[in-house]
Amino acid sequence: MVPPSEAEAFTKQGKSQKLTAIDLFRGLTILEVVAHHTSGIVLRYAVPDTLNYWVLEWINRTLHFAVPAFVFLSAMVLTRSLLKDFNPRRYFLRRATRGAWPYLLWSVLYIFWYVATGQRPQETLSDPAKWSFFLLNGKASYHLYFLLVALQVYLIIPLLLPLARRKLSIPVMLLLGAAVQIVIYLLNREALHIPYPASTVLWYMLPVMVGAAVGARLDEFPAWWRKYRLALLAATAATYAVYLPLALAYVRQEGVNPLLYSSASWAYTMLMALMVLGLAYSLQRFTATWRIWLSIIGTFSLQIYLIHPALLQALQTMRAPGGDPSSIALTMVGYFLVALIIPTVTALVLVDTRLSKFMFGR
Repeated sequence: MVPPSEAEAFTKQGKSQKLTAIDLFRGLTILEVVAHHTSGIVLRYAVPDTLNYWVLEWINRTLHFAVPAFVFLSAMVLTRSLLKDFNPRRYFLRRATRGAWPYLLWSVLYIFWYVATGQRPQETLSDPAKWSFFLLNGKASYHLYFLLVALQVYLIIPLLLPLARRKLSIPVMLLLGAAVQIVIYLLNREALHIPYPASTVLWYMLPVMVGAAVGARLDEFPAWWRKYRLALLAATAATYAVYLPLALAYVRQEGVNPLLYSSASWAYTMLMALMVLGLAYSLQRFTATWRIWLSIIGTFSLQIYLIHPALLQALQTMRAPGGDPSSIALTMVGYFLVALIIPTVTALVLVDTRLSKFMFGR
């Protein structure tokens, strides 16, 4: 995704690899995912209406942009690749092995995990209706809906190639994507009535369309970022100022206008995705060890994404958060590090093995 001269090399199983800004994007975003889920678990044990609770709540809602960011990245990378060479047979076969299979396998694993840990009754395993519900809606675990959305992104991106070839500017596609997103929202409210819209690609058409636009002219993005980063930062801050109060009111089950909340959420998460991509390109020029490790973490973002929820649930059972604010903070940091390090080490150990391809599709 970047010229070889701008990519840092590292050795993986004796093979030279290149770490790019795309890996940094994945690394930053998977750190956000783990932090978001960790804060969500710890928040359940904090005392409401205390400073500690408010800080955790603020952190949790601020970090609520990972799925749109990963959807944006998927659309961007796939569009760039398909504009160069689109072989339908190879494309869909690769998507099946790297997308559909991990989703199916890890859905089954998490269904058994939830029963084994007592989070669901034993009867779940023999109920075909439950299996159908879990698999068709991405509900085997709270995080697996993203993989279901990703499968739908794989199907829709080839249909967007004619639009991507027009190479519309990012601001134009932001406006066009926002208009399409609002129309879909209204259509769902009035006619479609999809029970779990966040498990469908329709709920992420804004990041899909902007991702396609950026992917079509990715070589130009670093220059665009350098020119407009302050304007993008200001726009992101403005949308955040609107989004955060609505998000906090929503989680507190206070009255919130659904269209206003959804619109603010789409705007904030989309602009944050662009900010993270710009930050990834800015960090690319550094050669420090931390930057290389952040990129390596990014290359294993799927493995971390799939494994870390089970680890967080196990840690919660072994040692639930509690005590004074400092103890809760230390527990959260410990949860975060365990949920990040163990999947990363596991991925490193298994990389390029048959077991890795079986478990993760790569």
